[in-house]
Amino acid sequence: MTEFIGVSITEWIGYLASFFVMISFLMRNIISLRYVNSIGCLFFVVYGILLDSWPVIITNVAIASVNFYYLFINKRKTQTA
Repeated sequence: MTEFIGVSITEWIGYLASFFVMISFLMRNIISLRYVNSIGCLFFVVYGILLDSWPVIITNVAIASVNFYYLFINKRKTQTA
């Protein structure tokens, strides 16, 4: 099954990635924003792999890494406070 409702699985992954990134910008809480944005970035990484697009892969790995870094720092800060 390479298509669902006439749309390729690769395109669905791209749409999911875009959806999560877009939704993340509607978040008021920065932690929620980073989690949701990270999900979008991970979908974009998969999408980039399926398209063999290194710019998409590298950019989204970098953004997800920044998100995870700040989520870890924030979690550590709350635990020590």
